[in-house]
Amino acid sequence: MIISPPFLPQIQVPANSTAEDPLMDEIDKWIDHGGRYPIAFDRRWHTGLHLRPSNRTVPVHAIADGEVVAYRVCSDPLPDSFDNKNTNGGFVLLKHATETGEGRSLIFYSLYMHLLDNTGITQTGIHPPAANQVHGMADWLRQPTGGPMSGGNKKVLRKDVLGYVGRCQDGPWHLHFEIFTTGTDFNKYFGMTQPGQIGIATPSGNDCWGHSYYFVPAGQTFLPQPPGVDAHGYLHGIAFPRKQGGQSAQSLYVEMYFYKGDKYTNVWSVASDGSRTLLTVDKPDCETNFELDMFKRATALYAGCASDGYELLRFGRVISHSQTAASSSGQTPPPVAPELLGNPHPLSASNPLATWHCIQFATGQYGYIDANRPVIQKLSDADFPFFRGWKKIQASTDGLFDQHGLWDLEKLKALVCASIGGVSSPGTLAPAISQTPQQQGAAMEQYLSDPHNKAVQELLQGFICEAPSEWDRTNTDDRYRHLLDAGEHFEGNQRAYEQFKSFVGDLQFWDKTSLRPGDKVWFFHPLAFIRHFRRCPWLTLKEQAQLLPRQSIADAGGNIPWNISKRRFSEGASSQNGTFPANIWVSLNKMWVKYGFVSSLRRSHFLGQVFKETGAFNYASEWGDAEYFRKMYEVYTTTEAASDFDHKRPWLQTMGFLQGRDRPTYIAQRPGEIRHKAESNGNVISGDGARFRGRGLIHLTWRNGYRDYGSFCGRDFESDPNPELLQNDANVAADSAGYFWVMKRINRKADHGSDNADVLACFRLVGGAGGLAARQQFFRYTYFMLNDSPTMPADSQLAVQVEV
Repeated sequence: MIISPPFLPQIQVPANSTAEDPLMDEIDKWIDHGGRYPIAFDRRWHTGLHLRPSNRTVPVHAIADGEVVAYRVCSDPLPDSFDNKNTNGGFVLLKHATETGEGRSLIFYSLYMHLLDNTGITQTGIHPPAANQVHGMADWLRQPTGGPMSGGNKKVLRKDVLGYVGRCQDGPWHLHFEIFTTGTDFNKYFGMTQPGQIGIATPSGNDCWGHSYYFVPAGQTFLPQPPGVDAHGYLHGIAFPRKQGGQSAQSLYVEMYFYKGDKYTNVWSVASDGSRTLLTVDKPDCETNFELDMFKRATALYAGCASDGYELLRFGRVISHSQTAASSSGQTPPPVAPELLGNPHPLSASNPLATWHCIQFATGQYGYIDANRPVIQKLSDADFPFFRGWKKIQASTDGLFDQHGLWDLEKLKALVCASIGGVSSPGTLAPAISQTPQQQGAAMEQYLSDPHNKAVQELLQGFICEAPSEWDRTNTDDRYRHLLDAGEHFEGNQRAYEQFKSFVGDLQFWDKTSLRPGDKVWFFHPLAFIRHFRRCPWLTLKEQAQLLPRQSIADAGGNIPWNISKRRFSEGASSQNGTFPANIWVSLNKMWVKYGFVSSLRRSHFLGQVFKETGAFNYASEWGDAEYFRKMYEVYTTTEAASDFDHKRPWLQTMGFLQGRDRPTYIAQRPGEIRHKAESNGNVISGDGARFRGRGLIHLTWRNGYRDYGSFCGRDFESDPNPELLQNDANVAADSAGYFWVMKRINRKADHGSDNADVLACFRLVGGAGGLAARQQFFRYTYFMLNDSPTMPADSQLAVQVEV
């Protein structure tokens, strides 16, 4: 899924920043704690969040592609209970259908409430972007509706402008923002996850993305070094610096993630009462270049199947298929020569699945533990683990509410203590049983806003709450009727209460949706939801079809209508230049998850290269006849060199073969170069040139190239007809490209930035045949589609792909 926050400010990120998601960090600063989630100042449900941008002229954007369920455009503010026109009733409700994995469909809704009226937009001097501008504000959002309207099959794209922030009853300028799912959709998706589930178990499915988590039971032994290291601290050439080692007295929750090639680890120890203590206090433990070097580590430590080993190092388990590497007890045989640095030649034995991670198991104490052991449970962000704060809250079962359905402070404190241990709480004005409603609300507000209770505020972000919507008029009396009780706001004033209900009713719209009146829905802290799912690299077929531009330079694909783009991702292609496998969109997703293509920058650099390599997904094989492949990859005679120089000189120049040489020099040198390359790359049998032509999304070439990839996967890609799998099997075509990318450590260039020079740096490592301008244009376009900037690159030859 692709998702972004409702505000998209330009922010400056230092080059040495280790912040995973600096945009979300910035938007978090815009939370107005007068409208926090999920508890209002008067202890009612507040299932949205108030966001106050630093500049009220900042536009509100759609967070994802979606269809309009209901909306309202106001010409002027609405009157409150006292007939003061001080409330902006404009809103947009969107429905989003997306995916996070194979067979993992998710439907959710986003609400943007209190959008500024047309008069306010004019008076403020705001000039919304034109409707025909990419991510502009549509015409239907400029025309007053007179009241809430059904969506009428309208659609929006992520980053489209929906309006500007307004206010409610003379309050501060803000956006009331909600994210929720229906009960049916919640159960379909989250029924397979573990929010609030105390019993931790490694899931059986392969939906795995985001951060990885490990539960290590108490009493585990952490070794100073893995078994079998040599006298220099190396195992199969991989360094394992000596640590203290020891035994863990408490259970541990371990979080691991990768960012810009480094591995970061957070560890919490768990006391007997369930309270958790962060051991990595100041910052996560960092292992520099661990991810960039993970290919080297996997091929060294998992000779049976380095591909499985790569996944074990990233996820703690193999998720892409049934594992190939042989299981073992994790013991490694002794080296032949302990004094030999790196121990490159240990005794022949089955390669273990032991996955050694260095973890802090007590304050200041580190050791190695095999994360592959069955006693250690493995999860990811896909599982919504409870120890990261995710918990389902239901009024009907959790006992957190009083007889009026209001949050009860003492019961909330008890939940906090059970979840994260004791938290200091401020004194209250009187015992709860004798407090006035105003005092109870003040006590709750004091507790939630106390800066010493930051852990409480963070805990609330993980609450997934089943509650009625305040925008459903069938819930109004249940929500507010207690305000007529003694000591409450409308005591003895039925008329004022009815006026208040009328004001509330003017803002409600549930009857204009297809959502059933009276039903409860499941709400999320909207920014926590967005931040969490931004870690998921899986894209739907529609999202991927958008990544081929509708119009580009001829060398980058030229004109590609929507139906053609979608067909190439789903059905493949066949042309005079070759074929392209079907369902590449699924295989791309699997490859992105496996090899860590999480950031929009990495995926865009990858696609910028492979779109050119494959003719915009037209073919997955280098094209040419038998003579071409022989001359390129086997034998090239002097006669052929002379003929090519005389008749194909422009082509030789474009391909970089001439290198400034004159005719005699080219004829004398080029045949020897071809012979040397063929022999050094394993092409020693007649026909190897065509047999091991460039294939895959990034064209693997030569017998040795196919052999090395087969060794990595534990498969045979040398014997006929297996070489053709790199062209005809979508999984192999995509995976071989991911393999090549991490083998060449291209991410060290991709992570650097988004300039043309960065595309060139990736191109040099890919080693493709020309087309730099096309690669750069493909990159600019895909990066715009995947990142958070609403501004289209200034390129008159580019046009956005539009669904028809």
